[in-house]
Amino acid sequence: MRVLVRENNVDQALRVLKKKMQREGLFREMKSRRAYEKPSERRNREKGEAIRRDRKAARKRAQREGLLPGRKRSGRR
Repeated sequence: MRVLVRENNVDQALRVLKKKMQREGLFREMKSRRAYEKPSERRNREKGEAIRRDRKAARKRAQREGLLPGRKRSGRR
């Protein structure tokens, strides 16, 4: 992962780096590796993640088909 420091603005570069790490899921990964996770807990967590992914995909599919109203977007981008 690479972040450019412009005009010796290290604080801005750190913010950008943290945002990139957050998006990649690096912090979540580090937190999960801190302690041992029992196999049963791992199965339950993975099952829950799969259910969330499936619900999200179904929600997006319904929005594309016009069954649900689209997400409200803020003016920022």
